[in-house]
Amino acid sequence: MGNLSIPPLAELRKRRSAKWRTFPDDVLPLPVAEMDFPLAEPVARVLHEAVDRSDTGYAAPTRELADAVANYARRSWDWRIDADEVRTVADVGIGMVEVLRRVVSAGDRVVISPPVYEPFAWWIREVGAHVVEAPLAHGPHGWQLDPDALERAFADHATAYLLCNPHNPVGLVHRREELAVLAELADRYGVHVLSDEIHAPLVLPGAEFVPFLSVSDEARRWGFSFLSASKGWNLAGLKAAVVVTADPAPRRYVDRLSPHSLYRTGHLGVLATVAAFNDGGPWLADALEVLDHNRGLLADLLEKLLPEVRYRQPQAGFLAWLDFRALGWGDDPTTRLLAAARVALNAGHRYGPSGHGFARLNFGCAPRTLTEALTRIAAVC
Repeated sequence: MGNLSIPPLAELRKRRSAKWRTFPDDVLPLPVAEMDFPLAEPVARVLHEAVDRSDTGYAAPTRELADAVANYARRSWDWRIDADEVRTVADVGIGMVEVLRRVVSAGDRVVISPPVYEPFAWWIREVGAHVVEAPLAHGPHGWQLDPDALERAFADHATAYLLCNPHNPVGLVHRREELAVLAELADRYGVHVLSDEIHAPLVLPGAEFVPFLSVSDEARRWGFSFLSASKGWNLAGLKAAVVVTADPAPRRYVDRLSPHSLYRTGHLGVLATVAAFNDGGPWLADALEVLDHNRGLLADLLEKLLPEVRYRQPQAGFLAWLDFRALGWGDDPTTRLLAAARVALNAGHRYGPSGHGFARLNFGCAPRTLTEALTRIAAVC
């Protein structure tokens, strides 16, 4: 199962990130979206070399990051990016907020599709806009964008839409045809589409990532793509991301970003991101092998230990969306899981009203950790 040697829990608990400092040591922490995997060797090497030469200053205004992103997009997704259309930002969240500040005004309506990444609603309120929901459709074949709900929301004077592509927390990889319909609706109603594509490197076997800007002229006319190595290579704390445009219309908004946005980006983050996109492919392949194994292992464990908990294997990422409603544990099953099983998950209601009774579990861990977590949960049922 790949060549990754995942550290034991005793070693992981020496880490000082939020995942490992939020809960007592008897809790298995599986909420925060970071993996337990070791750093990719090319990334670790470039960081060690920078520290060895005391190279911890401001990020430099070079094309290295833009070229690395463009080359990775071409190799991985056959997506041709003009490096001149790539702008460095501190992280995807900050980039999306700063672009939102330029495309919406106070009181404008911005659409999201819950259940969706919790900070989307925060970011909209941060810029003084109103959150409008066009929930995902859920049927026998899983989750998907609901074009009718989107059209109703867009037609009601929406200014922007925050797309999660792939979609967190349900692990949905949007199909090209669905994205093309979204782009046509955006063009018809004049809605800017800000596409959070941070999980794109983590698409698992059986699915294919489609960059929003690649689907049509309409998508390029109204779209912004936000990319980072932070999820794919576990670099969230180093702070480096990009916003990509492919048409003069959205680029004029990006051109209004503060000229200091580069210097708010982590220098070490830029170095690590360039190394990840340029040389981190073999490590990523091993990580994806572990994640592919773990999503299946989780299905097997649930079938054996917790058959009442419903789960559809995600198409991307390391996050599982678990339906605990049949157990009768109320709107937030995570309170019981933490108190009784000493397992920490994310509360589903934080991702929108459709998340009541659900929880998000991070399976970017060793299989033995995942097995222990499900065994603990089953013991309190």
